[in-house]
Amino acid sequence: MSGARPGTGLDVEVRRVTVDDPLVEPLLRELTEEYVNRYGPSAHSEMTRFPPDSWTEPHGVLLLLLENGEPVAGGAYKRYDERTAEVKRMWTHSAHRRRGLARRVLTELEQAAAAVGYRRIYLTTGPLQPEAKGLYLATGYTPLFDVTADPLTIGPLPFEKHLK
Repeated sequence: MSGARPGTGLDVEVRRVTVDDPLVEPLLRELTEEYVNRYGPSAHSEMTRFPPDSWTEPHGVLLLLLENGEPVAGGAYKRYDERTAEVKRMWTHSAHRRRGLARRVLTELEQAAAAVGYRRIYLTTGPLQPEAKGLYLATGYTPLFDVTADPLTIGPLPFEKHLK
């Protein structure tokens, strides 16, 4: 799967991978650094909270967007329940932000989840990630929290989206 998405100008390869693929390492490293910078050293545990097979088909997917063979963005979903996939590990390389890559990852994950029968996407983001909150609101996710409240008083911010 590759090519530009209409209207985005993004010509990137979409590749499904496993967590042990060497191309995943930059995603995990930079995402861990980001979590630690925002939430402190205890954030390391988030990256190992789920077993590696959580992101494998048929119940999960881990995908990367590659530009010239290098990972520039990625994300995954895992089974939440019989009809719901849970998005995790959304990441855009710091040198490639503000190009619509996260939106593309989210779209690819939604399409992959729908293709295997999931009818709903659930996800959470941290209260110190306003750009993620903005992305999910802009892409049609319904917040399952009071958006007028101070995010720091809520904890993880849950969202859902029903798939067609």
